[in-house]
Amino acid sequence: MSLARGLTLVENDLPGSITLLQAMVMNYNVPVIGITGPPGAGKSTLVNAMIGTWSDEGKRIAVLAVDPTSPFNLGSLLGDRIRMSSHFNNPDVYIRSVATRGSVGGLAGKIIEMTDVLKSSNFDYILIETVGVGQSEIEIAGLADITMVVLVPEAGDEIQHIKSGLMEIGDVFIVNKADRDGAESFANQLRKSLHQRADTIPVFKTIADKHFGTAELLQWLNTVDIKSNERRLFLYAEKAYKLIQNKRMHDISKTELQHKLAVSHRDAGFNLYRFIEQYNYK
Repeated sequence: MSLARGLTLVENDLPGSITLLQAMVMNYNVPVIGITGPPGAGKSTLVNAMIGTWSDEGKRIAVLAVDPTSPFNLGSLLGDRIRMSSHFNNPDVYIRSVATRGSVGGLAGKIIEMTDVLKSSNFDYILIETVGVGQSEIEIAGLADITMVVLVPEAGDEIQHIKSGLMEIGDVFIVNKADRDGAESFANQLRKSLHQRADTIPVFKTIADKHFGTAELLQWLNTVDIKSNERRLFLYAEKAYKLIQNKRMHDISKTELQHKLAVSHRDAGFNLYRFIEQYNYK
């Protein structure tokens, strides 16, 4: 079965997806790297630079680019695949966009399953790029072996407002576009904000479109031990929780929920909690 078809089966819960997942032989030593940060931080440019270096070294790389879905029309631009177009014809690079579809726990479950499909497909690195503007992105990135948080110097005045989840799950922080004013002071401020973690969590400065600082970042990535039993057990527990959550929520459709609410909320005396209680038994 082709990789694309296998991922489509799993992403859309098509017949045969469970059989595929249960039969797969996965390489658990392949590093899964989550990359998150606010829009405009240069995540896709940084990913491009990383792919270019690894590809020159003969490595095979897979990228899952998680695109935000509008909560109103459930549409997604799937734009990351366009920004990485320079690697389309590289046989050693596979790029797949995944829409959030308004799902939180379910999305994390799908990403775990799709990542495991990639782990059975002879890649050297798996990258998961998320937007980093919502709780679902924090959850997804936190399920990776290594989580990279990409920021820009302009965030210096807003560092106290950066969601605590990002600060807590980051294994490494990258100040991209470091040629802009205030980059050094922002990097220092970021180090101070890490508090007790500052001794173990590195902060790198990069200019991704000029490949500045990316070599040092990749060198650090090669030193990270993803085989730590404590870290691996934690990730297994988190992944199992998300997969069980996804399975139990399988028959709950957010689109269907919206349609039923659109009808029910017009009734006199509508009560959301009575609606939920009745909905659970339908």
